[in-house]
Amino acid sequence: MIARLAPSILSADFARLGEAVQAVERGGADLLHLDVMDGHFVPNLTIGPAVVQAVRRVTQLPLDVHLMVAEPDRFLDAFAGAGATTIAVHVEALPHLHRTVTAIRRLGCRAAVALNPSTPVEALAELAGEVDAVLVMSVNPGFGGQTFIPSSESKIKRVGDLLDRVGHRADIEVDGGVDGTNIDRVIAAGATIVVAGAAIFASGDPEAATRALVARLHAPAASREP
Repeated sequence: MIARLAPSILSADFARLGEAVQAVERGGADLLHLDVMDGHFVPNLTIGPAVVQAVRRVTQLPLDVHLMVAEPDRFLDAFAGAGATTIAVHVEALPHLHRTVTAIRRLGCRAAVALNPSTPVEALAELAGEVDAVLVMSVNPGFGGQTFIPSSESKIKRVGDLLDRVGHRADIEVDGGVDGTNIDRVIAAGATIVVAGAAIFASGDPEAATRALVARLHAPAASREP
């Protein structure tokens, strides 16, 4: 399976957001990652449904909406209505995770569950067969431009092992600090969706940076860096 690239608009220039979206689309992006932060679950404030709706108007790419919020159940309807394709919620924020995953699917969206760096993979053991994607945070959530946590590679593999045990082919998505220096290892570990923010939008040429990362994802496994 060829992994897909999801540029994260958190690192884009919001004054020229439409242009940024179109640039990564020309570069071959497979989907767009939109980080929603509430200043409670994480120490930052970012976007709401209005921005998701605006992005939906300028692209047909799937929208991967990542809710880093304290009470995600309150916002599911709004983000689904704004055009989200996938809604990701954090296991750490939800005492009734199964109910939330079910609610997301009833709204017609793919349901993803995110794990913070300190959260063990086993926290998802009872629900692994019910999710459409597992989002492995490879940085502590809250800010873009952070450094990839090396132990995330083994965590990606453990998520893959868990999904294999339950016989479920959910996506394994990796978010945080992924760039040209580590993307090959992330893919080798088993990621099927790679989120990249600063590596694309801080490059000076988001279209070219997107195209270069997509090329790495499509490269034969034998040609990847060890």
